[in-house]
Amino acid sequence: MHTKTVFQFISEPSDVNYGGNVHGGSVMKWIDQAGYACASSWSSSYCVTVYVGGIRFYSPIKIGHIVKVEAEVIYTGKTSMHIAINVFSRNIKRKDFEKKTHCIIVFVAVDDEGNSVEVPKFVPTTEQDKQMEKYAIKLMDLRKKIEDEMKPFM
Repeated sequence: MHTKTVFQFISEPSDVNYGGNVHGGSVMKWIDQAGYACASSWSSSYCVTVYVGGIRFYSPIKIGHIVKVEAEVIYTGKTSMHIAINVFSRNIKRKDFEKKTHCIIVFVAVDDEGNSVEVPKFVPTTEQDKQMEKYAIKLMDLRKKIEDEMKPFM
Protein backbone atom coordinates (compact mmCIF):
# COMPACT_ATOMS: atom_id res chain seq x y z
CA MET A 1 0.00 0.00 0.00
CA HIS A 2 1.16 3.48 -0.75
CA THR A 3 1.09 6.00 2.08
CA LYS A 4 1.96 8.95 -0.15
CA THR A 5 0.51 10.52 -3.28
CA VAL A 6 2.18 13.37 -5.18
CA PHE A 7 0.62 15.51 -7.91
CA GLN A 8 2.65 17.95 -10.01
CA PHE A 9 1.31 20.35 -12.63
CA ILE A 10 1.54 23.95 -13.83
CA SER A 11 -0.90 26.51 -12.44
CA GLU A 12 -3.01 27.92 -15.25
CA PRO A 13 -4.60 31.27 -16.07
CA SER A 14 -8.01 29.74 -15.27
CA ASP A 15 -6.81 29.39 -11.63
CA VAL A 16 -6.34 33.17 -11.21
CA ASN A 17 -8.00 35.26 -8.50
CA TYR A 18 -8.65 39.03 -8.56
CA GLY A 19 -5.18 39.68 -7.16
CA GLY A 20 -3.47 37.88 -10.04
CA ASN A 21 -2.41 34.81 -8.05
CA VAL A 22 -3.86 31.32 -7.81
CA HIS A 23 -7.31 31.37 -6.22
CA GLY A 24 -7.51 29.77 -2.76
CA GLY A 25 -10.51 27.76 -3.96
CA SER A 26 -8.33 26.18 -6.65
CA VAL A 27 -5.77 25.21 -4.01
CA MET A 28 -8.51 23.72 -1.83
CA LYS A 29 -9.76 21.67 -4.80
CA TRP A 30 -6.23 20.34 -5.42
CA ILE A 31 -5.94 19.46 -1.73
CA ASP A 32 -9.19 17.49 -1.85
CA GLN A 33 -8.21 15.70 -5.07
CA ALA A 34 -4.76 14.67 -3.83
CA GLY A 35 -6.19 13.69 -0.45
CA TYR A 36 -8.90 11.60 -2.12
CA ALA A 37 -6.35 9.87 -4.37
CA CYS A 38 -4.22 9.06 -1.33
CA ALA A 39 -7.13 7.85 0.84
CA SER A 40 -8.77 5.77 -1.88
CA SER A 41 -5.42 4.20 -2.80
CA TRP A 42 -4.81 3.31 0.84
CA SER A 43 -8.28 1.91 1.46
CA SER A 44 -9.09 0.53 -2.02
CA SER A 45 -12.50 2.13 -1.52
CA TYR A 46 -14.51 5.13 -2.47
CA CYS A 47 -13.92 7.79 0.20
CA VAL A 48 -15.75 10.86 1.39
CA THR A 49 -14.27 13.97 2.95
CA VAL A 50 -15.48 14.42 6.53
CA TYR A 51 -13.12 17.11 7.78
CA VAL A 52 -10.64 19.63 6.47
CA GLY A 53 -8.81 21.45 9.22
CA GLY A 54 -6.13 23.91 9.97
CA ILE A 55 -5.69 24.97 6.37
CA ARG A 56 -2.92 27.52 6.36
CA PHE A 57 -1.93 29.57 3.33
CA TYR A 58 1.67 30.74 3.86
CA SER A 59 2.15 32.71 0.64
CA PRO A 60 0.49 32.96 -2.78
CA ILE A 61 1.10 30.66 -5.71
CA LYS A 62 1.80 32.48 -8.94
CA ILE A 63 0.17 31.65 -12.26
CA GLY A 64 2.57 29.63 -14.42
CA HIS A 65 4.45 28.15 -11.47
CA ILE A 66 4.94 24.42 -11.04
CA VAL A 67 2.72 23.18 -8.21
CA LYS A 68 3.38 20.07 -6.14
CA VAL A 69 0.71 18.65 -3.84
CA GLU A 70 1.83 15.94 -1.42
CA ALA A 71 -0.75 13.85 0.43
CA GLU A 72 0.29 11.29 3.02
CA VAL A 73 -1.54 8.93 5.37
CA ILE A 74 -0.50 9.81 8.93
CA TYR A 75 -3.16 8.05 11.02
CA THR A 76 -6.01 5.60 10.56
CA GLY A 77 -9.00 4.84 12.70
CA LYS A 78 -11.37 1.95 12.06
CA THR A 79 -12.92 3.56 8.96
CA SER A 80 -11.14 6.92 8.74
CA MET A 81 -7.84 8.10 7.36
CA HIS A 82 -6.04 11.30 8.39
CA ILE A 83 -4.12 12.70 5.45
CA ALA A 84 -1.48 15.42 5.81
CA ILE A 85 -1.42 17.71 2.79
CA ASN A 86 1.41 20.05 1.83
CA VAL A 87 1.30 22.28 -1.22
CA PHE A 88 4.48 23.67 -2.75
CA SER A 89 5.26 25.77 -5.80
CA ARG A 90 8.26 27.01 -7.70
CA ASN A 91 9.04 29.29 -10.56
CA ILE A 92 9.76 27.17 -13.60
CA LYS A 93 13.26 28.74 -13.76
CA ARG A 94 14.13 27.57 -10.23
CA LYS A 95 14.85 24.13 -8.81
CA ASP A 96 13.62 24.50 -5.22
CA PHE A 97 9.98 24.35 -4.18
CA GLU A 98 8.58 26.65 -1.46
CA LYS A 99 5.88 25.43 0.92
CA LYS A 100 2.68 27.38 0.30
CA THR A 101 -0.09 25.57 2.17
CA HIS A 102 -0.60 22.88 4.82
CA CYS A 103 -3.65 21.14 6.27
CA ILE A 104 -5.06 17.88 7.53
CA ILE A 105 -7.98 16.25 5.78
CA VAL A 106 -9.96 13.28 7.10
CA PHE A 107 -11.65 10.80 4.80
CA VAL A 108 -13.94 7.88 5.57
CA ALA A 109 -14.04 4.83 3.30
CA VAL A 110 -17.56 3.85 2.22
CA ASP A 111 -19.24 1.05 0.29
CA ASP A 112 -21.69 1.43 -2.60
CA GLU A 113 -24.55 2.17 -0.17
CA GLY A 114 -22.58 4.87 1.64
CA ASN A 115 -21.91 2.81 4.75
CA SER A 116 -18.48 3.18 6.30
CA VAL A 117 -16.07 0.28 5.82
CA GLU A 118 -12.89 -0.68 7.64
CA VAL A 119 -9.55 0.53 6.32
CA PRO A 120 -6.12 -1.06 6.64
CA LYS A 121 -4.25 0.03 9.76
CA PHE A 122 -1.44 2.54 9.29
CA VAL A 123 1.60 1.45 11.28
CA PRO A 124 4.30 4.12 11.57
CA THR A 125 7.76 2.75 10.85
CA THR A 126 10.04 5.79 10.86
CA GLU A 127 10.54 8.42 13.52
CA GLN A 128 8.92 10.95 11.16
CA ASP A 129 5.88 8.65 10.74
CA LYS A 130 5.57 8.34 14.53
CA GLN A 131 5.74 12.13 14.97
CA MET A 132 3.08 12.66 12.31
CA GLU A 133 0.80 10.08 13.93
CA LYS A 134 1.15 11.90 17.28
CA TYR A 135 0.35 15.16 15.47
CA ALA A 136 -2.83 13.62 14.01
CA ILE A 137 -3.96 12.33 17.42
CA LYS A 138 -3.33 15.71 19.04
CA LEU A 139 -5.34 17.47 16.31
CA MET A 140 -8.15 14.92 16.73
CA ASP A 141 -8.36 15.80 20.43
CA LEU A 142 -8.43 19.52 19.59
CA ARG A 143 -11.21 18.96 17.02
CA LYS A 144 -13.34 17.25 19.66
CA LYS A 145 -12.97 20.29 21.95
CA ILE A 146 -13.85 22.68 19.14
CA GLU A 147 -16.89 20.57 18.22
CA ASP A 148 -18.09 20.65 21.85
CA GLU A 149 -17.76 24.45 21.83
CA MET A 150 -19.73 24.71 18.58
CA LYS A 151 -22.62 22.37 19.56
CA PRO A 152 -24.87 25.16 20.92
CA PHE A 153 -24.65 26.92 17.56
CA MET A 154 -25.19 23.94 15.28
